[in-house]
Amino acid sequence: MRLRQVALIAREIAPVARALNEIFGLEIAFRDPGVGVFGLANIVMPVGGEFLEVLEPEREDASGARYLTRRGGDAGYMVILQSDDALAHRARLEAAGVRVVAARGEGRYRFSHFHPADTSGVLLSIDEVAGSDWRAAMGDWPPAGPNWRDFSSATSLGLAAVTLQAHDPAAVAERWSMLLDRPVSRDGERLELQLGAGAIRFVAPVDADGTGVVGLDVIVANVGEVMARADRAGVRVTERGVHLCGTALRPVSR
Repeated sequence: MRLRQVALIAREIAPVARALNEIFGLEIAFRDPGVGVFGLANIVMPVGGEFLEVLEPEREDASGARYLTRRGGDAGYMVILQSDDALAHRARLEAAGVRVVAARGEGRYRFSHFHPADTSGVLLSIDEVAGSDWRAAMGDWPPAGPNWRDFSSATSLGLAAVTLQAHDPAAVAERWSMLLDRPVSRDGERLELQLGAGAIRFVAPVDADGTGVVGLDVIVANVGEVMARADRAGVRVTERGVHLCGTALRPVSR
């Protein structure tokens, strides 16, 4: 299983996309019309063989609009994992009482979106691309469109980890261990669930809401260059990373 895509949600996509380009060198590869059924518009930006998505509500009654209100502004939104058998994971989790809110079970691309109330306040999707091994660094990924490899960045090379906040990080880590059928390791205060590629971390709240995606480790070619770009762009930087769209993007070396 692999961390393949992380989605952020914003009131407006355009300024977030500009900042991601200026600082992390990311390019828009695709705008997926399929997200319109959820009342959303999006962009998908390749980060090596992984992806950063930015969503924008097009309707005030969209669940994404309600999420923005709950989080108090732009925020991390969704974690998308690629596995070799998404349908088996769906069956296992449904048997455990985890609700599915959107799904596709036929064709080459299959996915299950699980109810955030059953996944500790984070929208989780477990996906599969039939005929494409999740271990392939630049393997096919239909949500990014047919030509995403043409938009690869020389600055940002992959996604290493996503960080989730929780009022009880240990309990949420245990919950995700069940959801993903993988163990959680502890190193002092650090709780981490290691995937086949990428990792999920669990931390105490960093904002008033106390749930959701709050951090992302981005593998970059030159950490100093990215930090200098953030400084020139006038973007807030802390020890947690570069703060964009309510999320701390931490540039890390490979």
